[in-house]
Amino acid sequence: MIHEELQKLEKLAYQAGQKLQVLSEENSLLKQKMADMTADLEKKEQEIDHFKKQIKISNIVDNRPVNPGDSAEMSELINNYIQEIDHLITYLSE
Repeated sequence: MIHEELQKLEKLAYQAGQKLQVLSEENSLLKQKMADMTADLEKKEQEIDHFKKQIKISNIVDNRPVNPGDSAEMSELINNYIQEIDHLITYLSE
């Protein structure tokens, strides 16, 4: 009787170990999938920001009215670009 109970417990322990291994593999796959999707999401957010900036620049170039907040943001962005260009010119002239 005790021998049968031990066999049942061993069988249950083996099944639990198998299930744990399957769940661990599934967890690893899901973590990788989540990391991939997070990277894709970040890339798409960067693309959206880039397109928004292009639209704002197009509006300025086309002399369309731009919201005051947007024009201040664009002015700051243009100033940052100019500063970066100045840094690059300085670096290249050295």
